[in-house]
Amino acid sequence: MNVLLVGDIIGRPGRTALRRGLARLKRRVDLDFVVVNGENAAAGLGLTVEIAREILGLGVDVITTGNHIWSKKEITGFLDEEPRLLRPANYPAGAAGRGSGIYISTNGFKLGVVNLEGRTFMHNLDCPFAKADKLVEDLKRKTPVVLVDFHAETTSEKMALGYYLAGRVSLVAGTHTHVQTADERILAGGTGYITDLGMTGGFDSVIGFRPEEAIERFLTQRPLRLEVAKGSLVLNGVIAEIDADSGETRHIERVFEKIEAE
Repeated sequence: MNVLLVGDIIGRPGRTALRRGLARLKRRVDLDFVVVNGENAAAGLGLTVEIAREILGLGVDVITTGNHIWSKKEITGFLDEEPRLLRPANYPAGAAGRGSGIYISTNGFKLGVVNLEGRTFMHNLDCPFAKADKLVEDLKRKTPVVLVDFHAETTSEKMALGYYLAGRVSLVAGTHTHVQTADERILAGGTGYITDLGMTGGFDSVIGFRPEEAIERFLTQRPLRLEVAKGSLVLNGVIAEIDADSGETRHIERVFEKIEAE
């Protein structure tokens, strides 16, 4: 099966890039399953119910998230209602929503998806490594195909989890930094890996936001509001070819889909 994972969607431009880029990719590749990180899809911070439904309506099978999922209060109830919307699994017990699930691809195979959040330079959460142990063990009883979105700040923590889960999951993809890394590979045991998928949104930007405000922030050290960048767009991610019987990744390639503004 061919699985597409897409990096953080940044505001309306990111949703436009997703819509147009996904349609373009589907004309070139038979995509069987699509996972998108949507924690920045609402004006660059958080996710609303309306926007989550919009993304799912584009043919996305699962929306993963990260530390910004809690930015819009209205999403809390929807996290409990919508099984295709995940939040990091290693938040403490009692947090709304779920951090993993079993889904069916368009060609009829079961897949497990796990969403985790890192701890280095981020929140003091439960251990993502220990949480991965339990979730992966549970999911592997139902399917050999398990995908992991690890929303983390540092390359070292993401790489460590990749090697930790090598041979136990089909793919580990990092998110959060909005900068696509050039280290896609297949680890021991057939585990596909990339440190960061990148982001989907304004191409001429500072991680998806207008350079002007970002520069001013650094010059003045004031907490200026960042505005989502418009203009030319990009869709970042990876496509992995996964053996549905063994769960091993056979091929992985980066997606850097440049899209001109409408």
